[in-house]
Amino acid sequence: MLLILTAALLIQNKTYISADERIVALQMLLPQRIVAEQQALNDTAKYSLSRIATVPQFSTLEDWQKYAEETRRSALERVVFRGAATSWRDAATAVEMRDDVELPATADGGPGYRIQKFRLEVLPNLWVPGLLYLPKELKGKVPVFLNVNGHDLNGKAADYKQARCIHMVRQGIIAMNLEWFGMGQLTGPGYAHGRLNQLDLCGTSGLAPFYLAMSRALDLLLSLENADPQRVGVAGLSGGGWQTILISSLDTRVTLCNPVAGYSSFRTRIGHSTDLGDSEQTPVDLGITADYTHLTALLAPRAALLTYNDKDNCCFASGHALSPLVEAANPVYRLYGMETRFRTYVNSDPGTHNFLIDNRQSLYRMIRDQWFEGDEQRFATTERPVDAELRTAAQLEVALPDPNLTFQGLALALAESLPKAAPMPEVPGEKAAWKEASVMKLKETVKPRDYPVTAEQVSQQTIADVQVTRWRLSLGTDWVVPVTEIVPASAKKLALLLHDEGQAKAAERIDELLRTEHRVFVMDPVFFGQLGIAERSYLWALMISTTGERPLGIQTGQVASVAAWIRQTGNTSPLTVVTDGPRSGVIGLVAAVMFPDRLTTVQQHRPLESLKHLLRDNYSFEQAPELFCFGLLETTDIPMLNQLQSFATP
Repeated sequence: MLLILTAALLIQNKTYISADERIVALQMLLPQRIVAEQQALNDTAKYSLSRIATVPQFSTLEDWQKYAEETRRSALERVVFRGAATSWRDAATAVEMRDDVELPATADGGPGYRIQKFRLEVLPNLWVPGLLYLPKELKGKVPVFLNVNGHDLNGKAADYKQARCIHMVRQGIIAMNLEWFGMGQLTGPGYAHGRLNQLDLCGTSGLAPFYLAMSRALDLLLSLENADPQRVGVAGLSGGGWQTILISSLDTRVTLCNPVAGYSSFRTRIGHSTDLGDSEQTPVDLGITADYTHLTALLAPRAALLTYNDKDNCCFASGHALSPLVEAANPVYRLYGMETRFRTYVNSDPGTHNFLIDNRQSLYRMIRDQWFEGDEQRFATTERPVDAELRTAAQLEVALPDPNLTFQGLALALAESLPKAAPMPEVPGEKAAWKEASVMKLKETVKPRDYPVTAEQVSQQTIADVQVTRWRLSLGTDWVVPVTEIVPASAKKLALLLHDEGQAKAAERIDELLRTEHRVFVMDPVFFGQLGIAERSYLWALMISTTGERPLGIQTGQVASVAAWIRQTGNTSPLTVVTDGPRSGVIGLVAAVMFPDRLTTVQQHRPLESLKHLLRDNYSFEQAPELFCFGLLETTDIPMLNQLQSFATP
């Protein structure tokens, strides 16, 4: 870096420089900050916070019940079951019971229960393994309990989860230990949670398989002869806590739940980035439909225990996560007159991210009080040692079909018939109407934003015959964007440059444009270059999507707004958007199609040839967040966008 700086200082004093010298100077100048280091983080947080739904206050139970019914219906229809997921809900699936797990012999003839393996077909050809803990003596109706995994690679073999199931079955409850996508037997890239967004790209909810796994697990539990439909429980830690709140709030068959350190309000997450959730926890449009405060209130009047840890070393620490949820739920439980059914528990020993014995025994007390009339004789709350009965992952493994369908497999099958848009007509007179309809549908999908621009010049300097000006552009009150303008003395044409690695890495591409007599404006849209977010920026892209917006819509709106500003500064030549890389390529192309009066032509380097390559190459959301725009492949594809752009100029 010192050598580059020294070379650049020497170059500035020359009246003529070579192309190599100009690149060196640009390599030094372009990385210099134009916007604050936390600009994108602050702007994204503020933008998202203003769009999260809040829980209204109700004075009558009747009004709340109407609202709750509509909210639950809306969440299921607008978030969980979209696109092909509407048919998945009613698809014919199967349950296959397998052999029992071998358990240790005891002096009294056995542990008093058996563990039966099973596999559950969540969708046709997509199976999830699980275990049923069944009391050996079953009489009459007994409670059933679904125990779900969190982000623990041990999956269903996690010792604290086995212990919970064992204690329940010892007390006469039928307990299920269900595997989770990405964990235990379902580890591997095919089930990584960031790949559920491949389904989103196809216009089908990637959340649906997660929800259906739990829903079909409840179907199985309730189909058992001895199942008591009035006593149906769900509990889990971390991602299992998230599963617990999701299924328990939206499926009223659940009558008691215990999410443990599993979620917080979206509003809380914006202020505490440790709580930002993965793709399944921050699904598209949930934040404008039902925040997690809403989901917590939807538990009423059923029994609920919210457990958090006071020194949580992962996420959702009690100090910030719990209070907003209680404030949302307490008034609703009061409307029902069921305040005793809603409890909270804060663990201090060890207080870290856990579902260890203290948290488990808190759950057992809840079960005793809600389902067994507080009778310790009918349901013991002190957990006896279970070490001898814990089984290894190999012992608990359930045979699965090979191959077993994955998120990628589902997406590839959906993509075969996509996009759904009509092809460009052969008749010239029909093309204008096709273009108009196609662009309108694209805008509905991408949701671009258009902003008034206020420009602030940050600095200006001259290097030989090239003038470099740095601009800080305020786009409305939402975003601040860095733009560097590079003007050679011979400038005759205009280019707006986007680079996947940000403007700091764009020196060689800029030099090419300067040599072809272009005035160059190079910008970083949000999530790129100086507007990158240092840690897990893709989680903030998820946050934008859950608020009803689309990262691609914001980025294309930023590009279009900057293009309009360039026009307003007296630059009347046709403006070419030049892109370098697959991500910026899609942004630039989509912007040019939607705003043809501002961006006349497109020049792409290292472009993406088809959105379907994201599926074929098994991309995960974090690799290209904006490209997984919900329904984009259902609406269009790169070849179609190129056709639209080729005659997009009015």
